[in-house]
Amino acid sequence: MLRLITDFDGPIVDISDRYYRVYELCLEKTRSQEQKVHRLSKAEFWDLKRARVPEKQIGIISGLTESQAEEFAHLRKITAHTQPYFQHDKLVPGALTALETVQKAGIDLVVLTMRRVKELDYAFESFDLGKFFPENRCYCLSNEYKKTRDVEDKPILMGEALAELPLATDSWMVGDTEADIIAAKTHGIKVIGVLSGIRDRNSLEAFQPDLIVNNLSEAVNFLLHQSWKKAG
Repeated sequence: MLRLITDFDGPIVDISDRYYRVYELCLEKTRSQEQKVHRLSKAEFWDLKRARVPEKQIGIISGLTESQAEEFAHLRKITAHTQPYFQHDKLVPGALTALETVQKAGIDLVVLTMRRVKELDYAFESFDLGKFFPENRCYCLSNEYKKTRDVEDKPILMGEALAELPLATDSWMVGDTEADIIAAKTHGIKVIGVLSGIRDRNSLEAFQPDLIVNNLSEAVNFLLHQSWKKAG
């Protein structure tokens, strides 16, 4: 059995609009009334995020003082994953077709995400994605989970998933961050990095995934091709 374990934000859902709206809000709330700041364009902001530029540094680049930038970073951290901002999320182009392809091919599909239950449920309802992921193939954080860092939390979640899931003859992880790569490597799972999310190629290459592709569609095509080669 071929198994595909996919992250949610990045391969399936595009969170760039949400993060940019929160950036604008936090910049406005942090600056003083008469202070002139340099509001980054969405493209400029997203390039910085994808290059792993720290939140505080983004604040300074935007014209905030050191102390304001610290406040900006804190405000962003407590705001980015709250309602009503999830309504700005959208599907990555081609992701739905890729999921349908996986389902038709009979690949065992699992979602492994740092979203909380309520956040994942909201997205499933918004984009009608529940049909791809039965409850026993969904791994996310409880609503009460105390997060530390994704690079620490995600390998733990991956371990819990692998302990429960039936054995697969071949397993691959698809994700857009270093946390996905570290989680997969920790448990001996092959991993594909996608460029449709919050990390650029240089950021992903630093963690040495088995492969880097543009999006989930390309990852699925690669896995199907590998599967056909083995079968042939």
